[in-house]
Amino acid sequence: MKKTPLRTCIVCREKKEKRKLIRIVRDKENQTVFFDKTGKANGRGAYICGSDKCIEALGNVKMINNILNVNVKKEDMENVKEDIKKYLKEEVLN
Repeated sequence: MKKTPLRTCIVCREKKEKRKLIRIVRDKENQTVFFDKTGKANGRGAYICGSDKCIEALGNVKMINNILNVNVKKEDMENVKEDIKKYLKEEVLN
């Protein structure tokens, strides 16, 4: 039997299966943060669960900067939050 990889949500600290979490990645080259739909993009990653509370906590830029070791702008994190919300809506519709 194969082990299922577990990851921890950076906001609520719950451990869940990797594929049930949302991955946010810091691009090493140009120091940007983006939502990784595939879960396989290169760069340092952090995971959040899909709850509204955890998604809204992404507005806390200081937390993201510490975890991903980057200086991201609040506007950029708002774009990431919107991308995640769109993705979750698409998943519900399909």
